[in-house]
Amino acid sequence: MANRKRPIVLRCPVTAEERALIEQKMAQLPTQRIGAYLRKMAIDGYIIYTDMSNLKEMNKTLFSIGRNINQIAKKLNAGGPAYQADMDEIRERLDQIWQLQRRILSSQR
Repeated sequence: MANRKRPIVLRCPVTAEERALIEQKMAQLPTQRIGAYLRKMAIDGYIIYTDMSNLKEMNKTLFSIGRNINQIAKKLNAGGPAYQADMDEIRERLDQIWQLQRRILSSQR
């Protein structure tokens, strides 16, 4: 062990399914040794993080609009009048959704 080029050993237990996935991905490359493949992926592999906060905000707005639409639909189905204020609120909320979508799309570029 003293003459090894890499004296530090890292261990990572995996399931049989995980091992099979690693071997499938490894088969796409010219390497035959799992140690070389894992070392290469650990050092040069990519980590992709997606910020979903804008989508969460848009979902809250969509749920709010859905509740308002359901309330209006119940009034109409019960024979009640549709109020202009309700319609204005729906339009305002839809404008909020469009603004959120534009912000999300512009941040993705």
